[in-house]
Amino acid sequence: MDIITIIIISIALAMDAFSVSITKGFTLKNITKMQILWFGIFFGGFQALMPLLGYISGSQLEQFVKSITPWIAFLLLLFIGLKMIYDSLKEDEEDIKENTNKNTNENINKNINENENKIYTKISKDKFSFKELTLLAIATSIDAFAVGVTFAILKTPIIIPILFIGIVSFILSEIGIIIGQKIGHFFGNKFEIIGGIVLVLLGFKILLEGIGIF
Repeated sequence: MDIITIIIISIALAMDAFSVSITKGFTLKNITKMQILWFGIFFGGFQALMPLLGYISGSQLEQFVKSITPWIAFLLLLFIGLKMIYDSLKEDEEDIKENTNKNTNENINKNINENENKIYTKISKDKFSFKELTLLAIATSIDAFAVGVTFAILKTPIIIPILFIGIVSFILSEIGIIIGQKIGHFFGNKFEIIGGIVLVLLGFKILLEGIGIF
């Protein structure tokens, strides 16, 4: 397999991770440079690991893998996306309640405490999570497992492809996070709902492609 083909495959496999990275870039408000680096490491690492595992598993798992991987990716992205939408809508409800009561003198102290709790909750919600990052990395790299199985069937040496796949995914994930941060600064908190919708739609896309509708 020539280098151009490997690069094309690498970019194609990295597109889901790129999309998710943009989403997380505009929903995580307090992310550090080290945490941005972790996104690249996890997405690039899992994208490189999955085809290696698929290659080792060999052709005997080909049909089984193709049948279940779209469903696993779909369920993971659906869960994370719906959770993001729910959290954002819940925050909007709290804002409405707060605005209803904030002008009454008898609730001044109560509003101060609620604001403090809200700020603490928002910081916690926007906090970087290794658990969520792991789930996202798995969900966006499962299709790479099937690619690894294909490499095994074609008797293609695996080392060069997984290096390219991992590096390309790392780079595009880092770029995606940075783009997401820029977008988030312009449009604010409502992007968490949009981000959740993007993940849900991405899950449906992977599922429909996996079962042969697209």
